[in-house]
Amino acid sequence: MRVLLAFAGSRGDAQPGILLARELAARGHRVTLAVSPNLVEFAEHHGISAAPFGVDSEVLLRAQLDDTRFASLNPYLRVRALLDLQRRGVPEAGRDLLDIATDAQVLVTGMACEELAAEVAAQRGVPLAAMHFFPIAPSRAVPVVPAAWGHRIPGSLNRLAWRALAWVRARALEPALAELRAEAPARYEAPGERVRIQAYDGELFPGLELELGGAPVTGFPVVPEDSEPAHNPVASNPIAGHPAASGVLDAWLSAGPAPVYVGFGSMQIPDPEGLERTIRAVCRHLSMRLLLSGSMFRQGFSPEVAVVRYVDHTSVLPRCAAAVHHGGAGTTAAALRAGVPSVICAVQADQPYWGRQLETLGLGATLPFTDLTADRLEHALTRATEPATVMRAAAYGMRFRDDGVSRAADVVESMVPVAERPDHSGTATGPTLFGGSPQ
Repeated sequence: MRVLLAFAGSRGDAQPGILLARELAARGHRVTLAVSPNLVEFAEHHGISAAPFGVDSEVLLRAQLDDTRFASLNPYLRVRALLDLQRRGVPEAGRDLLDIATDAQVLVTGMACEELAAEVAAQRGVPLAAMHFFPIAPSRAVPVVPAAWGHRIPGSLNRLAWRALAWVRARALEPALAELRAEAPARYEAPGERVRIQAYDGELFPGLELELGGAPVTGFPVVPEDSEPAHNPVASNPIAGHPAASGVLDAWLSAGPAPVYVGFGSMQIPDPEGLERTIRAVCRHLSMRLLLSGSMFRQGFSPEVAVVRYVDHTSVLPRCAAAVHHGGAGTTAAALRAGVPSVICAVQADQPYWGRQLETLGLGATLPFTDLTADRLEHALTRATEPATVMRAAAYGMRFRDDGVSRAADVVESMVPVAERPDHSGTATGPTLFGGSPQ
C-alpha cells in the first residue's frame, strides 16, 4: 500500500505523523511523510522518507507572535487574525501536495491542513483519513468555550457553535482552495472514502463516545513532544532516540525529591529570561526542585535547578511531581500517561481546551500563558499538587492506553482493500470505538 501522510504545523503536529509513518512502514507499506520544510530533516532523522510542503512552521509561529490582533480584547479581531494565518501559504502547500500525491493509494493528514488534504485527495481520487488530536467535530459534549462556564452552554447550542466555527473556517479557506482547483488539469468524479480518526482518549470527554457513534477513536498517538531528533532510526524510543534520560540528568533526578517539570515545546516565548525568573522564584518559594526544558533557556545544573535542551517525556515525567506546559496534545498525553498532574499555560489553538478539561476532571490546573505571573503560577501549582489531584492523576495514568499509533494504522489499512496492496499481506482490522471491538 502506498501511503502519503501530510502533517502541516509545528514539531508537535508532525510527530504523530512520524510515529504513524514508522508503524505503517514496519507493516511493509511504502510511506512518504510531507511536513513543513523546516521539519524535513527532523523526520528523516527518524528513518522516514520526508518531503517539504507549504511554508516553514516557525515562520507561522513567529507571525502569530508578531500579530498584535492575537492579543486583542476584541474577539472579532482575534478570529480574523487566526483565519488570516490559516490561509497563509495554502495554495503553495496544495501544489506541493498534489505533486507528492501522484501515486498515493491513501492520504492521511492532521487537523492543521485537513481541508487542503481533502481537496488533494478528491483531485487524486484516493481515500482520506484525518487524525483529530482534539475533538473538533461538532458535539454537545465538548464545550465550545474553554472557560469555567463553558459546561453551562446548552448541548444543542454548543453543537451549533462548533458547526458555525467549522463553516467559518471552510469559508475562509475556500478562495485558496478554489485557486488550487482552478489550476488542476482534471478532477475525479468519485473521490475516495473520508474518515476522521479521533486520536485522543474518549475518557477525557464524558458523553462523547455515544455522540460520535461510528467514528473510529484510536486513543492518543503518545509522543514526547520536547524530544531531541534521533540520529538512530532504529532506536527503541521512536521519537526521543535514547532509552532513558542522559546520565547527568538521571543522576540529578535521583539526587533529590521529584522536581516540577516545565517545558513549552516549540511555542514562541516572547521573554524567555523573564519566564525563567518567574518559574525559578515560584519553585524556590514552594521549596520544589525545578527541571526546565527548552532551547531558549541557558543550560546548566545546580542542586535545585536543572536546565536542559530536551527531555525524553517517557522516562522523565514519571519521576516528576507535576508538569507545567503549554497544553499541546502530545505533551498533555505524555503527562497523563506518566500519571502526573499538569499545569497547562495555554498559548494557542486547542491548548486552552486541554487545560480546561484537565482542570474540570481534577487532573490539574490551567491558566492562559498571557496571564502567567508568579502569584498565579504558584496558586495553580499548589492546586495541581494537592493530594487528591495527585491521586487522580496517578490513577488515570494506570488506565492510560498507549496503543493509539497501532490502532490508527489499523484504520488506515482498512481503507484500502487487501487485494490492492502491493504485498497482499495481512487482513485489515476495522475501525475501533473507544477501545471497543472492531466494527
